[in-house]
Amino acid sequence: MSTERDTDAAGGRVEGRDETPEERADRNWSEVLQEVRVLQTGTQILTGFLLALAFQPAFGDLTDSQRSFYLGLVVLSALSSIVALAPVALHRALFQQRAKAEVVRYGHLALVTALGTVAVLLVGVVAFVFDVVLGGSAFWWALIPLGLLVFAMWLVVPAILRARRRTNGVRR
Repeated sequence: MSTERDTDAAGGRVEGRDETPEERADRNWSEVLQEVRVLQTGTQILTGFLLALAFQPAFGDLTDSQRSFYLGLVVLSALSSIVALAPVALHRALFQQRAKAEVVRYGHLALVTALGTVAVLLVGVVAFVFDVVLGGSAFWWALIPLGLLVFAMWLVVPAILRARRRTNGVRR
């Protein structure tokens, strides 16, 4: 179904999709769900890894600060799962309430937040392993480069691409 915003003054098709707001919300919701699946799989693997560590014989050799950092990672892992699954819980709570657009907006914000927690979790787990295996400054040698890489690939590159699209007049 074509809407006014899908055609230009001469009646020609403009760039974008020919979909109603409801169809767009459905498509966007499908995209949110796919992103939740991808994010959740990685988070579940990291959570399983973290939980298994506590039952290893060498766990008793950790320092108090390593144990504290480990527990922080476990909490962060749980938090990232809770935040990533929040859109699904909201969708269930608002099922058949014609609130798909609101659920999609909430899902977007929750996934951006979950990506932030997962970024910290990923970098933290690797830094923790480096600290346990190599000790000393190895923690920082893992934390800083990985943190910078996440910052560059997840924030800087998208910001540059967004700015280029705006400069070229491309929207959505």
